[in-house]
Amino acid sequence: MTLDAPNIKDIDQRLRDEANEPLDEVPVTEPTKKTQIIAIYGKGGIGKSFTLANLSNMMAEQGKRVLLIGCDPKSDTTSLLFGGKACPTIIETSTAKKLAGEEVQIGDVCFKRNGVFAMELGGPEVGRGCGGRGIIHGFELLEKLGFHDWDFDYVLLDFLGDVVCGGFGLPIARDMAQKVILVGSNDLQSLYVANNVCSAVEYFRKLGGNVGVAGLVINKDDGTGEAQNFAKAVDIPILAAIPQDEELRRKSANYQIVGTKEGPWGELFAGLADAVAEAPPIRPKPLTNDGLLGLFAPEDVGADFELTPATDADMRGKNAKPKKSLEVVYDDV
Repeated sequence: MTLDAPNIKDIDQRLRDEANEPLDEVPVTEPTKKTQIIAIYGKGGIGKSFTLANLSNMMAEQGKRVLLIGCDPKSDTTSLLFGGKACPTIIETSTAKKLAGEEVQIGDVCFKRNGVFAMELGGPEVGRGCGGRGIIHGFELLEKLGFHDWDFDYVLLDFLGDVVCGGFGLPIARDMAQKVILVGSNDLQSLYVANNVCSAVEYFRKLGGNVGVAGLVINKDDGTGEAQNFAKAVDIPILAAIPQDEELRRKSANYQIVGTKEGPWGELFAGLADAVAEAPPIRPKPLTNDGLLGLFAPEDVGADFELTPATDADMRGKNAKPKKSLEVVYDDV
């Protein structure tokens, strides 16, 4: 007996149907005044995990109780904190436990180092579901584990900056966090993502939301100034500027924590920790696309490029043929 291969059209339609389903309700209770729940957003690869691992370590050294939750489907938020070791995700652990007829325990998914508690939500396997919906499912599981009864000074949520997806925009759309912190650099793509997050915050503020942007962390700052100009334009503060430095790059690649009082970068991360704690959530002023491009030299972003419209003949290429015309053409007399 042979099994028929899945019909690619059926798979495609199932994925489309899943993406179009309304978002499930996630129970949300008011956080205690003691706990600050902060969502950190940025473009993939911009250094959110590097920033958060070192920030959380410094906060713990300052005597704070910190919970770091990776909400990126790549599940790499905690890799630096745990010396490169992969952390079992809540979603994959829950699936395995359910198949075994067991319940997930906190020790199955939450681990600690130097006073920092950390976990990864995870996401669906490649091609098998919506990453944003996986985030929603992950938070449902956190609720069952008693998320709002936990005793922390700070809960840091590491989110991918694609807030067009409802799952990744969850903390903003549902007031699950008090404030947002952006991580960006002096490049157009990371600031484009940061501006999108500002737009999402402003959109939900108009709908009655309360989440605001606390500020921008500039990572790999090469001194060219575009990120500083962006922060000024959208009216948010700069919480820290982490320089583009070979030692930092090398230590990060080797999974070494630099956000410690014992190292030369301790003062920088201590300042960041203080700024994150004290910065109030404010309403940003997101830029238009032209406004964002205006932060860069025209030759760097193609802002002075003139768009040339394509023609029907261009599109048809070798298939282009003269069109028959209804125009009457008279022979020469």
